[in-house]
This record gives sequence, structure tokens and C-alpha cells, in this order.
Amino acid sequence: MIPEIGHLALIIAFVFAMGLAVIPMWGAVRGNSAALNLAPTLAMGLLVFVAIAFAMLAVSFLKDDFSVAVVAANSNSLLPAIFKFSALWGNHEGSLLLWVLILSGWMAAVSWFSHGLPSVMVARVLSVMGMIAVGFLAFSLLTSNPFERLLPNIPLDGNDLNPLLQDPGLIIHPPLLYMGYVGLSVPFAFAIAALLGGRLDASWARWSRPWTNVAWGFLSLGIMLGSWWAYYELGWGGWWFWDPVENASFMPWLMGTALVHSLAVTEKRGVFRAWTVLLAIFAFSLSLLGTFLVRSGVLTSVHAFASDPERGLFILIFLALVIGGSLLLYAVRAPTVASRINYTAVSRESLL
Repeated sequence: MIPEIGHLALIIAFVFAMGLAVIPMWGAVRGNSAALNLAPTLAMGLLVFVAIAFAMLAVSFLKDDFSVAVVAANSNSLLPAIFKFSALWGNHEGSLLLWVLILSGWMAAVSWFSHGLPSVMVARVLSVMGMIAVGFLAFSLLTSNPFERLLPNIPLDGNDLNPLLQDPGLIIHPPLLYMGYVGLSVPFAFAIAALLGGRLDASWARWSRPWTNVAWGFLSLGIMLGSWWAYYELGWGGWWFWDPVENASFMPWLMGTALVHSLAVTEKRGVFRAWTVLLAIFAFSLSLLGTFLVRSGVLTSVHAFASDPERGLFILIFLALVIGGSLLLYAVRAPTVASRINYTAVSRESLL
């Protein structure tokens, strides 16, 4: 019964995500204040039902429900409780659910801490993040259902968690890394909302900058902790092995670093507006690419989860829609809002 509750919660969360993606954006276009004000409520509803799904999967792991395929494949009855819980995200399906939970948490945070912002901007931001949630939830429900049952042949015990993952690093490293990965969706959403509204000014940069700093901080901590884990874990190549998945986390960090500095200049001097938007798009796009490459079978890595052509096709379509759509919007709207401020060849702006 518990897995069925979790699956139902995921379906309801998908409905909330669809509503969040459509209704506030429609309200922004039509100037409908009721639709705009519905965005925070939908974001909170999405968080609640994703949290219920996550909790149901956690209970399945802790209660050794080996009728659930992901539990049978990644746990057993003798595994310590702390590793049973962290085994939840030590696999493809569970880690994807963790991603959606963190994304929902970022959306709730935006709705909580953005009361001083224009309602139309908040509605657009939450709507863009809702579109991202729709893609992830569809991916989970259609190709990576964490609540799939092994009926009627239920194993007596599970296969156990990968011994390399039975480590305190698994408890902290993936959540921190995902907080950074997913956190970059907030400046991305602000950038898309600013492009849609035709408002790329110091205010937009000021609203985006705190979220970018926090996400960059989480990503930095996640990478450092991962390097420490790889240093003492046999077979993982020391502090940094230039493994494809390690590089995939490093690239959005580089873009995020550039974005942090560019936002500061845009906020204080009003320059680099179009360039800052492009950095926000690239930073989150690289986060998506890095997160999903380990699930498509494109790269071979000790960090990779699995190779599945069906998942790979879904990933390709999702990446094309997010990256292609945002770059197309940038190409159409950025020239109309680019900064007209000139600066000398020898200046901090030129150095950046």
C-alpha cells in the first residue's frame, strides 16, 4: 500500500506541476491577478506531494519492502538504517526523485522569500520552474518509476547497496551536489522571466544574485566533498581523475562562477545584461547535461548509474526543449534589452 501511495503522490505532483507551468504564465500574459497569485499555492502543493512520495520511498527502504524493485536492487535486511535511507538516492530512480524534491524546495523558497518582488515576475519564475518539474516528473513516471513492484515474484532479500556507496560520503555528497545543480534553475528561471517581460535591469540582477550565490556555494561544497570521498575510496582516482562525470559537475561550477561575478557588475553598473542572461542559461543547461549524462549511457564512468536507450531518448528530447527553447528566446529578445553603456578598454568590466 505504501508504494501505491507514493506513486499516487507523484501523479498528483505532476498535475500540480502542470498547473504551475500553465496557469501563472497565462495570468502574466492576460494580466489576471488571480492566476498570478495562484503560483505560490501551486508551488507549495507540488512540494507537499513530492515530499510525500519521497517519504513513502524512504519508508519502503527502511521497512525492507523488497516487493519494490529499486529497494530489492539497492538494499538488504542487514544494511544499517542510515545506509538504507541514503540508498534511496544511490540509484537512478531514487536520485531522480531527490532531484525533484530539491527542485520543489527551491520553488517553495522562491515563493516564500519573494514577497517584495512584482507578482508578475514571481509568477513567471515559478512557472518556468514548474515547466522544468513537469519534465522531471514525466521522466520519473514514464521511464524511471521508483515504485515499480516485483509482483508476484518477491525476493526474500535484496541485492545490497554497492559496497563503494556504503560510505558517509553518500549521505552528504549527492544532496549537496544536487542543491547546487538544481539551485542554478533559479537564476535560469529569473533570466527567462526577465526575457519574457523585457526587463533586464539592475533589479533583475539584484533579485537573482542571492539565489545564485547560495546555489554556487552548495555546488562548491558538493564538489569538494566529492573530491575528498574520491581521495580515500579505492578505485576512484584520487582527488580528481578528470572522470567524465566529475568534469560534468565542474563545467556548471565554472559557469556559475562567471555568473556570480557578472550579476554583481550588472546590478551595480547596468552592463553585461545580455551576457549575464546567457551565462544563467548555460549554467543550468550544463547542470542538466551533467546530471543526465550518467543516466543515458553516453558516458562510461564509475559514477554512472545505468545505460538505457529509452531513457537516453527522453533525455535528449528534454535537453533539446530546455536548452533549445531558452536559446531561441534569448536570440529573439536579448538584442532588444542589451545594455547601451560604453566602458573603457582598461576597466574592471573589460577584465571580466
